[in-house]
Amino acid sequence: MDLPTFAAALPAVGWAVHSGLLARRLSSARRDPLTGLHTRAGWTARAERIIQRSPNALVVLVDLDDFKAVNDTHGHAAGDAVIASTASRLAMWAGRHGIAARLGGDEFAVIVTDPAKTLGPAALVSALHRPVLHGGSLLPIAASAGFCHLTDLPEPSLTDALTAADAAMYAAKGHGRRNNTHH
Repeated sequence: MDLPTFAAALPAVGWAVHSGLLARRLSSARRDPLTGLHTRAGWTARAERIIQRSPNALVVLVDLDDFKAVNDTHGHAAGDAVIASTASRLAMWAGRHGIAARLGGDEFAVIVTDPAKTLGPAALVSALHRPVLHGGSLLPIAASAGFCHLTDLPEPSLTDALTAADAAMYAAKGHGRRNNTHH
């Protein structure tokens, strides 16, 4: 390979190596780089411990409604702003009594040790529907949320709580964008 060809190829090789390292680091990360929330792996380990110690825990799954439209209409920076804002709202709602996570894309999970120590499900859904300010514009957002109280399960487990919260979340999606407080 001659020197000019080698010199031209070098940035591409460097970028490929960098991309591979970044992908590996992200897959093993315990924190999501955009939101600072726990990733699925980090959250799951903590949620399992909370379930063992807190029989009154509440598991919440959240999915942003029509998120693709935000990216398509306003661009990826606006989508990132919506993701980051949603993460912040979830973390604030959980407070010191819970842990929020970004499971991937526009999906989130929260577990709180005692739902009575939060502002309640309706307050969370209300917060998730507040527009996000980005680039001088208010972006309308909506989210579907599903809630599962461990006390509603015959045998408390994270798997069963997530399954029940997921079913409640999809039931909420079926009832319109503003009616998403199924328990």
